[in-house]
Amino acid sequence: MAEPHAFHAPRAHGFVRVAAATPVVHVADPAANAEEHLALIRRAGEAGADLVVFPELSLSAYAIDDLHMQAALLDAVEAQLPVLAWEAGEAGLAAVVGAPIRHGDRLLNCAVLLAGGEIIGAVPKTYLPNYREYYEKRWFSPGDDIGVETLRIAGIDSWIGTRLLFEADDRTGFVVGLEVCEDFWSPLPPSTRQALAGARILCNLSASNIVIGKAEERAMLCASQSARAMSAYVFAASGWGESTTDLAWDGQATIHELGACLASGERFSLENHLTLADVDVDRIGLDRLRNGTFADCARRELDEEGFIRLGFRVRETAAAGPLIRPLDRFPFVPDDPARLDQDCYEAFNIQVQGLMRRMTSTGSERIVIGVSGGLDSTQALLVACGALDRLGLPRTNILGFTMPGFATSDHTKSNAWSLMTALGVTGAEIDIRPAAERMLQDIGHAYADGQPVHDITFENVQAGLRTDYLFRLANQNRAFVLGTGDLSELALGWATYGVGDHMSHYNVNGGVAKTLIRHLIRWVAARPDMAGASDTLHAILDTEISPELVPAGPDGRIQSTQDTVGPYALNDFFLFHITRYGMSPSKVAFLAHQAWGDAGRGEWPAHHPDSDRVAYDLATIKTRRFVSAARAGSCSGAARPAAAPTRRRGDSR
Repeated sequence: MAEPHAFHAPRAHGFVRVAAATPVVHVADPAANAEEHLALIRRAGEAGADLVVFPELSLSAYAIDDLHMQAALLDAVEAQLPVLAWEAGEAGLAAVVGAPIRHGDRLLNCAVLLAGGEIIGAVPKTYLPNYREYYEKRWFSPGDDIGVETLRIAGIDSWIGTRLLFEADDRTGFVVGLEVCEDFWSPLPPSTRQALAGARILCNLSASNIVIGKAEERAMLCASQSARAMSAYVFAASGWGESTTDLAWDGQATIHELGACLASGERFSLENHLTLADVDVDRIGLDRLRNGTFADCARRELDEEGFIRLGFRVRETAAAGPLIRPLDRFPFVPDDPARLDQDCYEAFNIQVQGLMRRMTSTGSERIVIGVSGGLDSTQALLVACGALDRLGLPRTNILGFTMPGFATSDHTKSNAWSLMTALGVTGAEIDIRPAAERMLQDIGHAYADGQPVHDITFENVQAGLRTDYLFRLANQNRAFVLGTGDLSELALGWATYGVGDHMSHYNVNGGVAKTLIRHLIRWVAARPDMAGASDTLHAILDTEISPELVPAGPDGRIQSTQDTVGPYALNDFFLFHITRYGMSPSKVAFLAHQAWGDAGRGEWPAHHPDSDRVAYDLATIKTRRFVSAARAGSCSGAARPAAAPTRRRGDSR
């Protein structure tokens, strides 16, 4: 069977598949625990994992009290490490296990990384809890004073220390940092400096007994650490089989990345299981690169002693298949209805507040806006109403103009008038066709001679006249022109440059993606104070996206924006991943195919019509469509945007 093309393999695009393992625990029985580990390592390898992380003291069990000091138990633990290292090599992955390790005259609570048949190194626990139900200092020594030292274990020479990082051979960004349980409950977790030194995957081997509310606290800490350290964070806690003499265990397992939860395992399970997710170490690196504060912090906080990177080997073959992680089709639109409601509330009020401040700073009390009956002008008009309401100004100070051209439909014109009437703004109509015909005649355009030539000039004459009228009307009424073009249009260059919809005095939609505009309008329409405009707003939502500059064809089909620039769903997907992270076109295409290749996979946002739940194949997913258009529209920023409300959920940067 032919090897799958590398394009279809997540690994080829900077993903590392990680697994948090939850083994059944056998108290003080390293051989039995090793058997559980071997089974989970094999399963992780079969699942394509590159890294599997076990809980704290997973080879001995955690709740064994003074048995930690038994030489026979410690010998048995050491004897299992080469066996597990060999199995990790056979599975083609790295395994991180928890073990009590003797070093000199000290006993250390360690995370041990095994790969390629070797014991690569051990990282001792820095902070030992000795309060409430914990008394680890009775058995263990803290490892904070061990930087990097040689370790003799099971007759093998290895390394031990808190300044160790682990780097996979020939896998850019696959750099692992290890800490143990209490370490990440401290004010300054060791993993923070590990991240600053280059680790992109931070692993916490934890025992962590369960009490009411603790699972939520753990998840909060994991999310916080992955966000602040700009990393992935893999957490594995002890589960079924640990002693319940005076404690209980839930086996919580989570995988976070940059503050977001990628996977969360079953708690209180009685069986061995894995929690899997594909971590994007490439995205982590790009995010750090774009955030100068991360490098500044590393320069300030890392001393001259630094960290040592130990190399390890994992499988070389890259398996194709679907990503194991949440991937939003609409990165600007949350799938969760409650979060969507919150995002719409914030986005709308960002727009309103931006416009209010512009009006107070310029001393303007009137707004001129072109109202087409389309999505963007509708959203801008709603924002204008919100701003004037909060400023205590009458909505009649909003001067809305519908300006029918050669292709304006009765439907959109009617919606424009209905909306202006329902909102109580001052409405007027200017027919631009006579002026457009005169201009086309003056420049010798074929349309003026009766020929059906509907080229770019024909379109831009209309768009330019509309903007020209709006600016003159603003002069006449001591107002300013409110722009309506959205983020997606500006990025694509889908605007008439210069004297056209590219220009305005202030644009409230410049930071809002087209895919979010629909949901903002629907959110406003649901407000009790919008009952009179609700039907019109929903009619606008059901209207084809069109500039209405070219008359309908013989078949009655109107001009479609998406026929020209491509589906906004894809364009916004490209826009987010290219501009937010600077991802390569090939990776964006891979992600788009993962998100859009199968309409039946994954979640859809609330209220998304069934008819629009479509799939796109690779032939349709062409990032060059966005890149080429973005170059053409590189000056579109002249239409000054308001403070941009659009962002991906969970991402404040």
